[in-house]
Amino acid sequence: MIRFAAPALTALALIAGPAQATDLTQMSDAERAAFRAEVRAYLMDNPEVIFEAAQQLEQRQAEAEAKADLEMVKANSEEIFHDGFSWVGGNPDGDITLVEFMDYRCGYCRKAVPEIAALLEKDGNIRLIVKEFPILGEASMISSRFAIATKQVAGDEAYGQVHDALMEMQGDLTDVVLRRLAEGLGLDAEAILAKMESPEVTEEIAKTRALAQKLRISGTPTFVLEDELLRGYLPAAHLETIVSEKREAK
Repeated sequence: MIRFAAPALTALALIAGPAQATDLTQMSDAERAAFRAEVRAYLMDNPEVIFEAAQQLEQRQAEAEAKADLEMVKANSEEIFHDGFSWVGGNPDGDITLVEFMDYRCGYCRKAVPEIAALLEKDGNIRLIVKEFPILGEASMISSRFAIATKQVAGDEAYGQVHDALMEMQGDLTDVVLRRLAEGLGLDAEAILAKMESPEVTEEIAKTRALAQKLRISGTPTFVLEDELLRGYLPAAHLETIVSEKREAK
């Protein structure tokens, strides 16, 4: 715990005596013992400085991480916002862009579905980009391959329908289940199933994984809202507040 009190220790040392006396390596054993005793007495009388210093350190670390995130988003903006293959929903001409890295088997991604839908409906001027980021096992990968294959075979509208269905689906994703899902939506099930293992589908997933690595994204959902990385689930009200702040900053 003492390491968190470095600012307090420095201030105490400066008050305690001349500059040369603050260098512990230049002190005699007696001087060092006396200094340490003063420090200990100060901290015992003022233990709150330890927590104040810890809070300051946490704030500085958070600010540094936020700055690093801004720089990463800026450096990779073309891949984030214009990769040429990720599905675009909401208002394609919206003045604010929200990007979601998602996994169909992620409980928090599923929880976010109605929140994002509510935000898009209420605002009406948000462009949504969905990035397939399957990281939770084989079922996640099958889901993403099926969704991407649907988009490549049948287009964006069909992808949106399949995306919503997969977000609600429980149980194993067998060929029979996927075929029934496609047929129930009036899609060409055989063409979609045949496309799932294609190089084109594999390439999309690989590119999104590579981008996530650049952005240091390791969990879902993760959002990019304009120039800001937002890691984890956020309710609609929170997202709405950030959207307002982004608009005001433009």
